[in-house]
Amino acid sequence: MSSVPSGLERPQLVAHVQQPLSYTLFDCKWVPRSARLLCLGSAARGTGVIQLYELRGGRVALLREIEKAKPIKCGTFGATSLQQRYLATGDFGGNLNIWNLEAPEIPVYSVKGHKEIINSIDGVGGLGIGEGAPEIVTGSRDGTVKVWDPRQKDTPVANMEPVQGESKRDCWTVAFGNAYNQEERVVCAGYDNGDIKLFDLKTMSLRWETNIKNGVCSVEFDRKDVNMNKLVATSLEGKFHVFDMRTQHPTKGFASVSEKVQKSTIWQVRHLPQNRDIFMTSGGAGSLHLWKYEYPAQRSKKDSEGAEMGVAGSVSLLQNVTLSTQPISSLDWSPDKKGLCVCGAFDQTLRVLIVTKLNKV
Repeated sequence: MSSVPSGLERPQLVAHVQQPLSYTLFDCKWVPRSARLLCLGSAARGTGVIQLYELRGGRVALLREIEKAKPIKCGTFGATSLQQRYLATGDFGGNLNIWNLEAPEIPVYSVKGHKEIINSIDGVGGLGIGEGAPEIVTGSRDGTVKVWDPRQKDTPVANMEPVQGESKRDCWTVAFGNAYNQEERVVCAGYDNGDIKLFDLKTMSLRWETNIKNGVCSVEFDRKDVNMNKLVATSLEGKFHVFDMRTQHPTKGFASVSEKVQKSTIWQVRHLPQNRDIFMTSGGAGSLHLWKYEYPAQRSKKDSEGAEMGVAGSVSLLQNVTLSTQPISSLDWSPDKKGLCVCGAFDQTLRVLIVTKLNKV
């Protein structure tokens, strides 16, 4: 295991811009290939807000504000081309909409995807990342996880729902992974009762499931477009788990390591786009923690029966900072500028951070 950098060599988390907002912020995203960022949320009168900002030196300038009928919970650029940069959003009414931000009056695609709020959304097959068709996955309080192809109207290409007689659980988080060729693709979903389910979209089957005992707030693969490598899942009660997704044991599943950060919820996890072994978690106590995953000497071994099983590595804390008294509920790294990130908290403040010395870890 390599040592964590000491003192002055450690990355620093520097608050670059703080922008107060007049509404509840649920999600924030960098617009790819730009210095612009988006805020998605809910106005006091119960309408949806999309704000487009541009980073100009030490401040952000508001370029555009768009109001929509329903509060907006989540958004992704993952299924769009770099030329179009269309934003897909999930709202409190269960609607999936795709917006052209240049002409945002009417969505370019719209479907009533779920009976209740869409809690989480992810996209794949766009931005030149990963192979295969552009697809969007939505997870909802109605207990279903649905995969959409924006080229196909009204009906999802896949629908993962509780089987007959199974109680429906609130799905809090969804993420794509394993999109390394035209055929392979998985969706990971996390639920309020601690369930994590891995759906294989190639075979249309449940590939693996586990339970981490606390509600799963956020799941993310370290990369969407590679052979499944690692998955991080964060939860209530201040714990996160890193699963080594390279080796699946017939009965034990995937090896994992867990880390207890604090007593409060870990709302989000986001991997650094330029280095998949570094990731940031955001907490209910208004804090950010920057982590590094260290691989073991051998990533797999044989059990007594001769079946391959994974070996988990270890996690080390590089840096942490407390920015707010309220939960930091959204987090996004810039895909273009290493170390630039944006986060949103329930204190109705947007913060742009610069994380230094990431090339030293």
